Amino acid sequence: MKRKILVVDDEPDLLDLLAHHLEGAGFEVMRAGRGFEGLELAFRTPPQLILLDIMLPDLLGTEIVKRLRQNPATAEVPVIFLTARGEEMDRVVGFELGADDYVVKPFSPRELVLRIQALLRRSEGAETEVPADAILDRGGIRVDRTRYLVEVSGNALDLTPIEFRLLAHLMERPGRVLSRDRLLENVWGTDVFVTERTVDTHIKRLRSKLGRASDCIETIRGIGYRFRE
Repeated sequence: MKRKILVVDDEPDLLDLLAHHLEGAGFEVMRAGRGFEGLELAFRTPPQLILLDIMLPDLLGTEIVKRLRQNPATAEVPVIFLTARGEEMDRVVGFELGADDYVVKPFSPRELVLRIQALLRRSEGAETEVPADAILDRGGIRVDRTRYLVEVSGNALDLTPIEFRLLAHLMERPGRVLSRDRLLENVWGTDVFVTERTVDTHIKRLRSKLGRASDCIETIRGIGYRFRE
């Protein structure tokens, strides 16, 4: 069965171009020219990945991501932002809201297809691969990777896929300092073009969700982070 990609953009020519390249790569493409239309399609038939323009006429892409993450059917669907705005602050806001990657227009359709394939490999691999240490339980935080569940003091947390992998990666290595470069390589992968600031943004979001258990993640100034022993 073909994997579905939902493309939400108000430029008809770009929709045609992306559909041509994605279909040529073996994907089934769903199109939407407006934000509300894209949300309706995503909720009705959840895709494997969403390409989402930030500057839509009826609903900002940032608001769409918020609503996607609040719906159980689409909470874990990878999202790649498409935008003509390339400033670092825009990228940070996108990642804070739960986007998985960020592509600035104009871009190479061939490169975009490669990035989509890489993101799907990681996403699908996280779902099918069961690690030897499937349960991590430290500092009042319990991670069950077979059920994709995180609990703090018995309360389930709503984490994005990146936040889940980041937390598990830190918990697997208590007491070890992990640089931002290493976290980017092991959690995001070498074929995703994001900056070290992305790690800080996700750590901030992760800590806010962990609540009182947030002090288990220590900042090592100038280097990176570690999970407290």
